Amino acid sequence: MVVSLANTGEPLYLVNRGGNRPSHEGAAKRLDQALVLCRRAGFRKVTFRGDTDFSQTAHLDRWDGEGARFVFGCDAKANLVERAEGLSRRAWRRLQRRAKYTVESEERSRPRNVKEAIVVKREFTNIRLCSEDVAEFAYSPTKCEKTYRMVVVRKNLSVEKGELCLFDDVRYFFYITNDWTSTAAEVVFTANDRCNQENLIAQLKSGVRATQMPVDNLVSNWAYMVMASLAWTLKAWFALALPESGRWKERYRKEKETVLRMEFRTFLNAFMRVPAQVVRTGRRIVFRLLSWNPWQGVFLRLVDRLATPMRI
Repeated sequence: MVVSLANTGEPLYLVNRGGNRPSHEGAAKRLDQALVLCRRAGFRKVTFRGDTDFSQTAHLDRWDGEGARFVFGCDAKANLVERAEGLSRRAWRRLQRRAKYTVESEERSRPRNVKEAIVVKREFTNIRLCSEDVAEFAYSPTKCEKTYRMVVVRKNLSVEKGELCLFDDVRYFFYITNDWTSTAAEVVFTANDRCNQENLIAQLKSGVRATQMPVDNLVSNWAYMVMASLAWTLKAWFALALPESGRWKERYRKEKETVLRMEFRTFLNAFMRVPAQVVRTGRRIVFRLLSWNPWQGVFLRLVDRLATPMRI
């Protein structure tokens, strides 16, 4: 189980458990610890995000009372689906997804979808998303005394086979939150952004190889996992230490964000696997870089930053 800081991707808590344990086991305890840690670090607002396995309704009242916001997915149970189907047509709004990226030059024409043509030709069953709608209603879980906001997304699907449309399908996705100020669409986008956690897990697995599990029991493997994950945390601290002031602060800010989200293998090749020559001359040591890469300027700026005495 991984509890991470969404701002920087740092793993706050790692828990190594047996493979037959449910994913939400012990999650509330770690979230409580993360809340205390973030408050001690100076964060004024803390938001918990998680998928359907982590919507532990027994703790929602306590977290709401402590001033923590949360957005958790909820299983599409029969009572929630019934509430969603009973909403009036005016309660639904079309959900417009944000663009994945901004086109800075001219927008290119999309290439022909070869995979889609093969699916149609071979008459495979294909589920196509037609549209998405969003609505909300007040909901009080069984284990809660307070009423919270339940945001529901209705996906309108078309099940096709070849060039024939077999039938239309509707699926519902629910999100429970105590955020009453954001729009329903913003709540959905906030909940969906938690999927970046999968990238962190992939980096811990194949990047720093924290899940290699070289020893024989859960505790020792847990210790190895935590120690190996510190490499990823140091990469985040490396990026956060980069200065972003001066004449080129906009460019520096973009470089800082790029390093913060950089894959660990790319980070190794850009900043650590750099051939250098160490020369002892008189009363000083000279490091000569023997190759160049596009991130060398960022590396040297950090060297200057670290050479400056830190202010406490």
